[in-house]
Amino acid sequence: MPLFFRAALGLVFISLFSFSCQATRQVTDQLGRQVTIPDNVDRVVVLQHQTLNLLVQLDATDKMVGILGNWKQQLGDDYARLVPALNKLPTLGDLTHVDLEKLVALRPQVVFVTNYAPQEMIDQIQQLGIATIAISLRAGDATQQSKLNPVLADDEQAYNEGLQEGIRLIGQIVNKPEQAEALIAATFSSRQLTHDRLKSVPEAERLRVYMANPELTTYGSGKYTGLMMIHAGARNVAAPTIKGYKQVSMEQIIAWNPQVIFIQHRYPRVLDEIKQQPAWQAVDAVKNHRVWLMPEYAKAWGYPMPEAMALGELWMAKKLYPATFSDIDMQQRTNTWYQRFYRASYTGSND
Repeated sequence: MPLFFRAALGLVFISLFSFSCQATRQVTDQLGRQVTIPDNVDRVVVLQHQTLNLLVQLDATDKMVGILGNWKQQLGDDYARLVPALNKLPTLGDLTHVDLEKLVALRPQVVFVTNYAPQEMIDQIQQLGIATIAISLRAGDATQQSKLNPVLADDEQAYNEGLQEGIRLIGQIVNKPEQAEALIAATFSSRQLTHDRLKSVPEAERLRVYMANPELTTYGSGKYTGLMMIHAGARNVAAPTIKGYKQVSMEQIIAWNPQVIFIQHRYPRVLDEIKQQPAWQAVDAVKNHRVWLMPEYAKAWGYPMPEAMALGELWMAKKLYPATFSDIDMQQRTNTWYQRFYRASYTGSND
């Protein structure tokens, strides 16, 4: 028998023996699976960047013993500044694969994976006797739970309920329920402020917006990023024809002719491309210098994050309708959030 498998079997036996001696409880993950976990969880491996970010905001960084290898790419180069401890953690996989040998050696009690992780990957982890929790940050139709680009009957409800459910689940697993409730409350109270202010902006006057990603990819309906624009009072030009995350043509973008273009913080080179490439100069947003790189906290991934909902949507709305939000000090609000949930000062730009 190969050395790894002998070692793995030995560690699995030790892990299962230890697990059987502990008090346990059952939780339901966001694929609807019943999973048995220890009462006290203090060793987790995180193979999804959204869950990693939520664990940090729940002040559970010290429970991580391993993380996905491309976390800097997924969360942005500046994220390490907020959580220097992540630089010292072992890396052992990504959203769709895991190094089982490294995983066994870390002796985690729980592994967090994304909802669209391959079933084979989930099965392999569970066969090692390690509880595996899938996080989608979406609620609703069970047939869509494992999909990267779901077809949702009600995007708004799916993401609102799914984020709250996901935060509560993660908080429950790592024994941080109070922190989870505080994060949820802060997120949705800030979003309500944005919603209330935008009531004064008539639907007919709301701006046409395009989210520019590398290689002419963008977000349409069915992804949180599209909802983010709606919550900020924007009309996503891609939403009527694009489902999920897809590549479009330059001709299509010119036909849409957005009045504003937003670019995620993690893609600054897209801003340079838009400014430099002649084809983009035909678009109103470029002509009128309304192409904006989003700040670090506006994490407009396909999935919602608390700071994107609480701060990013507000920042976006203020950029679109400055007079309506003239009294909002984004620097002050951002600093307050970062001190409370990241235990660090925010040093990025709000421009």
